[in-house]
Amino acid sequence: MRQIETVTLEDARRVIAAGERKAHEIGSPSNVAVVDAGGNLVAHIRMDDAWMGSIDISINKAFTARAFDIPTGDLATSSQPGEQFFGINGSNHGRVMIFAGGVPLHGSDGNVVGAVGVSGGSGEQDRVVAEAAEAAFLPVPSPA
Repeated sequence: MRQIETVTLEDARRVIAAGERKAHEIGSPSNVAVVDAGGNLVAHIRMDDAWMGSIDISINKAFTARAFDIPTGDLATSSQPGEQFFGINGSNHGRVMIFAGGVPLHGSDGNVVGAVGVSGGSGEQDRVVAEAAEAAFLPVPSPA
């Protein structure tokens, strides 16, 4: 039987807490979402004063990062007019987000096992918060 590594609720809480800390630090009230290996929502927070309109965007950024196993900011480059993925943001019932703030989460074997999505600030702020959240997921080496 094949086992698939995925994000747990405990993982999602740790990732979200790290994202929330970074968002507070940089003054960017944010929505932070985590999805599992199947792109399904595991957990989400909306910080005080974060835009309601960014709830779906954060969830969809996480979905996009998992669906294509690429940071959403990187996908943006390939989705501009004349590029190979132009129009991709209209796929998947409009769920594909092509701006920064979605980052895949990699498991112990290097495979993508989920993703985090952040929305509420500028693209750069969302990217910084998402990367801080991702860092909390990275496998911690076990004591030798």
